Amino acid sequence: MAHASDLIADDIDQYLQSHEHKGLLRFITCGSVDDGKSTLIGRLLFESKLLFEDQLASIEAESKKFGTQGDELDLALLVDGLAAEREQGITIDVAYRFFSTDKRKFIVADTPGHEQYTRNMVTGASNADAAILMVDARYGIQTQTRRHSFLMALMGMRHVVVAVNKMDLVDYSEERFNAIADEYRAFAEQLGLESITFIPLSALKGDNITAHSANTPWYHGTTLMGYLETVEVDDEALQRAPLRMPVQWVNRPNLDFRGFSGMITSGVVKPGDEIRVQPSGTSSRVSRIYTFDGDLDEAVAGQSVTLLLEDEIDISRGDVISGIEQPAQTADQFETTIVWMHDEPLLPGRPYLMKLGTQLVSATVTDIKYQINVNTLEHTASKQLELNGIGVCTLSVNKAVAFDAFDQSQDTGGFILIDRMTYNTVGAGMLHFALRRSQNIHMQHVDIDKQVRASAKHQKPAVLWFTGLSGAGKSSIANLVEKRLYAQGQHTYLLDGDNVRHGLNRDLGFTDADRVENIRRVSEVARLMVDAGLIVLSAFISPFRSERQLARDLLDDGEFIEIHVDAPLDVVEARDPKGLYKKARRGELKNFTGIDSDYETPEGPEIHLQTAKMSTEEAADVVMAALRERGLIS
Repeated sequence: MAHASDLIADDIDQYLQSHEHKGLLRFITCGSVDDGKSTLIGRLLFESKLLFEDQLASIEAESKKFGTQGDELDLALLVDGLAAEREQGITIDVAYRFFSTDKRKFIVADTPGHEQYTRNMVTGASNADAAILMVDARYGIQTQTRRHSFLMALMGMRHVVVAVNKMDLVDYSEERFNAIADEYRAFAEQLGLESITFIPLSALKGDNITAHSANTPWYHGTTLMGYLETVEVDDEALQRAPLRMPVQWVNRPNLDFRGFSGMITSGVVKPGDEIRVQPSGTSSRVSRIYTFDGDLDEAVAGQSVTLLLEDEIDISRGDVISGIEQPAQTADQFETTIVWMHDEPLLPGRPYLMKLGTQLVSATVTDIKYQINVNTLEHTASKQLELNGIGVCTLSVNKAVAFDAFDQSQDTGGFILIDRMTYNTVGAGMLHFALRRSQNIHMQHVDIDKQVRASAKHQKPAVLWFTGLSGAGKSSIANLVEKRLYAQGQHTYLLDGDNVRHGLNRDLGFTDADRVENIRRVSEVARLMVDAGLIVLSAFISPFRSERQLARDLLDDGEFIEIHVDAPLDVVEARDPKGLYKKARRGELKNFTGIDSDYETPEGPEIHLQTAKMSTEEAADVVMAALRERGLIS
């Protein structure tokens, strides 16, 4: 006779198995503040009967605490987990919840409505199959409604429900519902949103959530739950698309096995299929499709596999395996749309890391063509993108990458930007197309290279990068070091901050954006001079670590020597050889480093000169000794 515990275990196993084979829909809720997004999700959880008794009891107590009328439950409390949200009655973060019905499993992201949390909405939408756009029936289409609609279109959202909520507060008026639907259709046409379903409901009362409401006899469409259970998740479209498999890692457990592992993001692959590897362009044929559970005769989008090829070709992490007929494109310059997600603004010329699929490369925004006002859809000129700003930008990477346009593939067309210093994600973007110049411009081979030029000068080329506050002694020390190097027969050139601004950089001011561009140009000039075999001395404030890192990354190992010319602010203000600090203190000189513009101290300079404690001659002695120690001079 079976024990009760065995019967319970069997029931649990059957329950888990029934859920294991259900399809999954990821969707977001979005819209204006206080349109009822959190209440709707709470209602869906409540109607799905996935709440425990202690949760219901807690919600009842919390509802009374926060002033819910009568016996109604404030179901938004199921989602608004942050104390700040409960106090303000708004959602300020992306809250993810899981629930299921007999037909499907769901992951829902409740995204905030405030403009300052645009990045949160983008985060929630990045992996969603559908969106529920909440509209308060009393107020209709609001600014946030338009903003979130634009972001949905930007992120390629294919299925949208416009949930006209709080119908109970407008007496379930059919005319009001139709007016909102007509207004939204006209706006959606401008954005290219096509698959739109309109549903009148009350999340608080439960109208048209899981069953048709008697309060809306004029409405004959689907319920919200009915829509969520039946809306198509277009997995078949991914299988019909061209083959793409970004290589996650090279699997080589022994000399007899060399495979390439990753998840197939689109298409189908079989043994015997011809493939092309991008960006190299080499081709081969699939010999095996290996998995932990055994070989496959076919692998489709969504499966993680290891492909073995007939030929020994060079493939690395980040490469993309494509079908031979429709391979991924390759380029190193693009037009993109970028959503900026960091408190520090995006500045053209500043280097970032770009993650595209499994590829990680160095990237720079070369130009912001225009910023998009998400409230009006107007295009405005901009030199930088602030937090939550959205702009169409040109982007350059340090080597060709494999990609598809975002509207063709979100996996190989969507990317994130990462701060090089902190490794924080600072932006998300969508690739539109490769710039024509990226296909037409190639590196020209030359026979006389850096090694030949340096050998003719009997020296090792390098950049001595002097950085520090104005008045710290950079130019004086660099000038004296150059004189000593010249006396030894070294071939040098001194790039000084003031001198360069008389010519090459005379068009630049002193905003953060202009400072970034100033150092970018100087770094490229210094790289060319090193290629000519010279020892280059660069004396610039260069206040930002990221730009100094950019200069370092342009050179080979050992060719960049960062020299921190360090003097406290009170010391350089007392020196003030050009009278600049006095002007800055009087407000006559804006964006002056050390006063109203930051200086980011070097974290690990090769040479540290504390010029408040040494003379210019002593500092030059330290530099010369360090160069001898590194073998740059004799």
